[in-house]
Amino acid sequence: MDLLFPYFLHLAVLCISLSLIFLVYKKKSSNIKFPPGRTGWPIIGEAWEFVVAGKRGTPEKFINERMKKYSAEVFQTSLFGDNMAVFCGASGNKFLFSSENKYVTTWLPRTTKKIICFPEHVDNSSKEDTALLRRFLPEFLKPEALRHYIPIMDSVAKENLKADWCPHKQVKVFPLSKKYTFALACRLFMRISDPKHVTKLANQFTLVTDGLVSVPINFPGTTYNRAISGGKMIREELLAIMKQREAELISKKEDDLKVKDLLTRMLITSDDNGKNMNHKEIANQIIGILVASHDTTSSSITMVMYYLAEHPRIYQKVLKEQTEIAMSKAPGELLNWNDIQKMKYSWCVVCEAMRLSSPALGAFREAITDFSYAGFTIPRGWKVHWSVHSTHKNPKNFPDPEKFDPSRFEGKGPAPYTFVPFGGGPRMCAGKEYARLEILVFMHNVVTKFKWEKMIPEEKVVNVSFPKPVNDLPILLLPHFIGPE
Repeated sequence: MDLLFPYFLHLAVLCISLSLIFLVYKKKSSNIKFPPGRTGWPIIGEAWEFVVAGKRGTPEKFINERMKKYSAEVFQTSLFGDNMAVFCGASGNKFLFSSENKYVTTWLPRTTKKIICFPEHVDNSSKEDTALLRRFLPEFLKPEALRHYIPIMDSVAKENLKADWCPHKQVKVFPLSKKYTFALACRLFMRISDPKHVTKLANQFTLVTDGLVSVPINFPGTTYNRAISGGKMIREELLAIMKQREAELISKKEDDLKVKDLLTRMLITSDDNGKNMNHKEIANQIIGILVASHDTTSSSITMVMYYLAEHPRIYQKVLKEQTEIAMSKAPGELLNWNDIQKMKYSWCVVCEAMRLSSPALGAFREAITDFSYAGFTIPRGWKVHWSVHSTHKNPKNFPDPEKFDPSRFEGKGPAPYTFVPFGGGPRMCAGKEYARLEILVFMHNVVTKFKWEKMIPEEKVVNVSFPKPVNDLPILLLPHFIGPE
C-alpha cells in the first residue's frame, strides 16, 4: 500500500489541477458574451428547421424569426454540425465582406465537401481550395474572354430554343433553362458539346445539387446519400475526360493551344515550382465551379420568366428594349458586347427577380481568431453565415418588399450592402459578369420569340439550395417573331 501511495498522490494532484483548470475556464467562459440563440438537436442542430423553411417557400422565415427573438444584428445557431453565428443586415454584410483574412476566412461545410470532393481532400482547408481556383479564374473571366463568350452564348441559346421550345405549345421552364446553362458550362469550361455526354453529366449533377443543402444523414435513399453518389460518378467521369484530354494535348503543337477551355488550362498550367495540379484536385475544382455557375443561373432565368408572366407591363418594357437591339442586327448576326450594354432595363428586371428570389442563400466563413461584433464575442473556430434574407426583403431597405418593382435598381439603385446576391468584398462571386451575360443573352432570345402565360397561376416557389417553382414553371408559349428579315 505504501508503494502505491505516491501514485495515488499524483493522481489526486492531477484531478485537483484539472478541476481548477475547468473552474477557471468555466468562469472565464461565463464572462464571454456569445450571440444569443439556440443550437437545436445534437449533430443536425437546426438544419431541419433551416431546410423546412426553404421547402415551404419562406427561407427568410428562419432568419427573420431569430432576428426578432434573439438579435437583429447577430444570432447563434447550429447548421451542418457546427456552432454558427449568423450576421444580419447591411452592417453585418459590410463587416464580414471587409473582414476576409482578418477575422474570417472562406469555409465550406464538411457535409458539402463530402459531396463535391474526393474523400482524401474533404479535410483540406477551403482557403487552400479557393487559392487553387483563383489561379485560373481571372484569366478565364477577364473582359476580353467574356466578350468572346457572348456570341457562343447566343448561339447555344438559339440552339436550345429551336430544339426544345419552338416545336412545343407548352414547356417547363426550369429543366430547359438548366439544359441551356449546363450545356454552356460544359462547352466553355470543358470543351464538351456532344449532347449525349452533356446529358449524362447533367443527370449526375442534378443528384449533387439536390443534396447540397439537405439534412446531412448519409443513409441509403436519403437526398444526401444520393448527392454523395452523384458526386462520385461525376468525379470518375471527369478523370476519364482528363485522361483523354491529356492524350489530345500530347498529339498537338503549342500553337494549337492558344484558345483553351478552363479544364485544359488547369491541366497544362504549373505552379512556381513547376508542379501541375493532380487530376483529383482539378476534378474537385471543376465540380465546385459547375455548382456555382449552373443551378444558380438557371434559377435566375426561371424566376425572371416567372415574374414577367405575372407583370405584362414590365414584359412589354423588356420587349421594347430587346426589340430595338434585335432590329439593329443583320440577318444571322450574333449578339456582342455593345448589345449587352444596351440591356439596362432588362438587367434591372433580373436584379429585382434576384432580390425577391435570390439564386443563393448567402455564404459561410470560419472565424480565424476571436473577435467582437455588436457587443458579442465570436470565438475562433466558429462558423459564420451571412444571409441575403436579412436584407433583401427588409422594408427598411426595400419599401413594400414583396412588390416586384425593377425601378428600385434604376439610377443609384439600392443602398450599399443591402442587395448581395453575389456577395461582396474580396470574395464577391468571380462569375458575376459571366452570369449577367448568360442571363441577358437568354432573356433576349426568349423575349424576342415568345410571350408566355403561367399554366399554374399561383404556383408555389420553394427554396432549398436555390429558388424553384415547385412544378418547374409550366407555361403556355405564344410565339412571335422579332428581328431582321
